[in-house]
Amino acid sequence: MKVLIFEMGFGFSQMGWCCFVCLLSFGVIFGNVQSEGSVQGDVLIDGRVAIGEIDDDFICATLDWWPPDKCDYGTCSWGHASLLNLDLNNNILQNAIKAFSPLKIRLGGTLQDKVIYESSDLTQPCKQFVRSSSEMFGFTQGCLPMQKWDELNAFFQRTGAKIIFGLNALAGRTIQADGSASGAWNPSNAESLIRYTVGKGYTIHGWELGNELSGSGVGTRVGADQYSDDMIILSNVVQDAYHSSANKPLILAPGGFFDAGWFRELLTTEPNSINVVTHHIYNLGPGVDQHLIEKILNPSYLDGEANTFSSLQNLLRSSPTSAVAWVGEAGGAYNSGRNGVTNAFVFSFWYLDQLGMAAKYDTKTYCRQTLVGGNYGLLNTTTFVPNPDYYSALLWHQLMGRKVLSTTFTGTNKIRAYAHCAKQSLGVTLLLINLDGSSSTEVQVAFNGMPFIHALHHTHRHQSKRTRSSRSTDAVRQEYHLTAMGGNIQSRVMLLNGKILSVDSTGGIPTMEPVEVNSSEPVVVAPYSIVFVHIPYVLVPACMQ
Repeated sequence: MKVLIFEMGFGFSQMGWCCFVCLLSFGVIFGNVQSEGSVQGDVLIDGRVAIGEIDDDFICATLDWWPPDKCDYGTCSWGHASLLNLDLNNNILQNAIKAFSPLKIRLGGTLQDKVIYESSDLTQPCKQFVRSSSEMFGFTQGCLPMQKWDELNAFFQRTGAKIIFGLNALAGRTIQADGSASGAWNPSNAESLIRYTVGKGYTIHGWELGNELSGSGVGTRVGADQYSDDMIILSNVVQDAYHSSANKPLILAPGGFFDAGWFRELLTTEPNSINVVTHHIYNLGPGVDQHLIEKILNPSYLDGEANTFSSLQNLLRSSPTSAVAWVGEAGGAYNSGRNGVTNAFVFSFWYLDQLGMAAKYDTKTYCRQTLVGGNYGLLNTTTFVPNPDYYSALLWHQLMGRKVLSTTFTGTNKIRAYAHCAKQSLGVTLLLINLDGSSSTEVQVAFNGMPFIHALHHTHRHQSKRTRSSRSTDAVRQEYHLTAMGGNIQSRVMLLNGKILSVDSTGGIPTMEPVEVNSSEPVVVAPYSIVFVHIPYVLVPACMQ
C-alpha cells in the first residue's frame, strides 16, 4: 500500500496503524547557494519490513603499516601515520575516535603479511621496514615490538576503539615462480601474539587472517582450499587462547577482493570457522587516474559496485555458513588515493553512497581506508584535522539506525537516496546526495507500510524555510546540509548548514547541529550537496519491530 502524507491543515484519526494518505515534501535553501534551476523528484520509502540490518557500530576505519618512505607516483603521503610511529598523544586524533564511541579500527594493510611480532617465540631481531625495490611490496620484513603493542592498546582503551587485528598469513609459506604462495600457514608467531594479548587483558574485537591473498591476489595469492585449512588452525588457536574468556573475538577472512569462485570454495569447504567474510573495494582505479571526479559524479559508475555487494549477499545466503559480510578495507582509489579528490568534499559523494549501498545489501560493517594516512584518510596525515569524509562518517554514525529501508528515487538520476530507521530516536532518517552541480532538487517523499504519524500538528505554511518552529506543537524535522567551502567540491573544508566544521582550540570535535524545519515546508537539495533528514514524527512498521 502506498501512503502519502499531506501536511497542510488536516486532522486524522488513529486506529492501530493509521491508514491515511500523506505527502511529505522536504526542502531547505541554505546560505548563498545558487542554482541554474531546480528539478522535481520523488522518494518512496518502504516501511513495511527492513531489507537489511547493519551493526550499531557500522562505521570502521583502518590504520596501516606503511612507513614514511612509502611513495606513489612521486608523492609520499603517509608521513608518520604507521602503527609503528603514530602520535598516540595527539588530542585531535584521540577526540576524533572518541566521538564515535565506539569506532571500529582495523589494523592491517598490504604490509601486514610481512610483519612479525616480538613475542616469546621470536628468534630473530625485531627490525623495522626498510625500502627495497627487490622485495615484494617494495619493503623488507618489519616487526611489531611488544612495547609498541602495549602503547597501542593503552591508546585503544583510552579512546574506546574496537580493534580488529590483521595477522600475517604468509608465515611459513614459499612464494613460487608463478606468484602463488605454497605451503600451510605457520601460526606459531601469531599464536604468541594472541596469547600475549590475552595475558595482558587487552580486548580485541576480531582477528583477521591475511590481506588481499584471495582470488588472483595482490603481490601473491593462496588457494581457497589451503585458506580453509588455515582458518581451522586460526579458529583452534583463538578458541584455545580464549577458553576462559567470556567474550571471544570474531574470526575474519579473507580480507581480499571479491572473487565469487574463490569465496564460494572457502565458505563451502570450511563454513564454521569464519564469523565475518571481509572484502576490499577500490572500484575507482588508481589514484593517478585523472578522471576520478568524473567517475564519482557518474551515477552509472557508482551503480557498478552493487553487483559485488549483491553477489556476496547471495553467496552467503546460499552457503552453509552463518558468517556475515563486512567491507574490510575501502579507499576508493588504490595506491594511496589522490590529493584534492579522496581527501576532499567530492569524495563524500562516493563514500556516503558506498555506505548506503553496502547497508542495502546487508553489509554489517564498512571499514574506510584510512583513519589517517595516505591521501584518503578521514583525518589529515600531518595535522590530524578532520577531512570532509570524517564529518560525513560521524553524521552517518549518529543518525542512521541499524534497520535499512528499501528506498526508490524517481526523477533525475543525479540524486542518490537511502533511508534507515532513525538511530536512538523515533522516525526515519533519509540520506540524499545531489551529484548535479547546476540544479537543485525538490524532493517529495512517500511511504509504503501504513505509517503512524506521531504528534503531527497543523503548521503555518507561510513560515520561513530557515526559521525554527516558534510553536512547540508544530511538527518539525531535523536537517543536516553538507556543502563545500565556496562551492568548490575539491575543497577540504566542509560546511554544515552553512557553518564551517572545524575543531576547537583544544582539538575538540564540533557538535553536529541540525536546523529544525517546519514539516509543511518543501525541501530543496542544493547542487553538489548532501542532506541527512531526520523525520521523527513518521513511524513505520519496520522501525517498530
